[in-house]
Amino acid sequence: MTIYEGKDYKEICEKAAEIIASEIRMNPRAVLGLSTGSTPIGVYDRLAKWYEQGQLDFSKVTTINLDEYKGLGEEHEQGYRFFINQYLFDRVNIQKSRTFVPDGTEMDSDKACREYEEIIAEKGRIDLQLLGLGANGHIGFNEPGDAFIADTHCVQLTESTVEANSRFFRSKEEVPKEAYSMGIKGIMQARHIILLASGKQKAQALYEAVYGEITPRVPASILKLHPHTVVFADEDALSVIKEKHKLSEAS
Repeated sequence: MTIYEGKDYKEICEKAAEIIASEIRMNPRAVLGLSTGSTPIGVYDRLAKWYEQGQLDFSKVTTINLDEYKGLGEEHEQGYRFFINQYLFDRVNIQKSRTFVPDGTEMDSDKACREYEEIIAEKGRIDLQLLGLGANGHIGFNEPGDAFIADTHCVQLTESTVEANSRFFRSKEEVPKEAYSMGIKGIMQARHIILLASGKQKAQALYEAVYGEITPRVPASILKLHPHTVVFADEDALSVIKEKHKLSEAS
């Protein structure tokens, strides 16, 4: 696991976007794993601007998103299909038929998860997976638990995740309590992984993911086992790591 420190959110997004852009240029048929939430917005904005400047071509790219709220369709403004369309797909020349997000409108959880696993298998190994880090250490909607879940699954969102995501809804009560998420196997099979962490609210989780034991209680800790994980973190997200290092050096 390699850690890159950026001075602020803008810088880490720029660096992450550069890697994704390089992947697309070297491999126009790249399969990208994408995440949602506030953290990757800066990355998508940079990629879209490069496309607008004629520097990127998404026409042959395939994307596989990590997750979707159960019960929300693509027209729901807080749904993750709506999000990725708004921040990236509608701004570039990607073919929507080559973009995949779990079907939040499928209320049969077993069916929804099975069908998404089939899509992941059909499209092949993800070339580059972009992840955000949750304040509780989650990646995708792989929440802290007693075991790592390998395949796409329906997850009961933790109270901390519901609370964190409530800022996107009119009230906490409107936040869906369940979501479909790609499992750890799909993430770990990616050839390369980028983990983004920004803000002091992510600092403790980042410390535990990087320096703690590998445990499903901190899902991101599994990334230490991947041979090609790069962490892009700003100064605030690295604040706990830096403080621990200072204490260690002083003792």
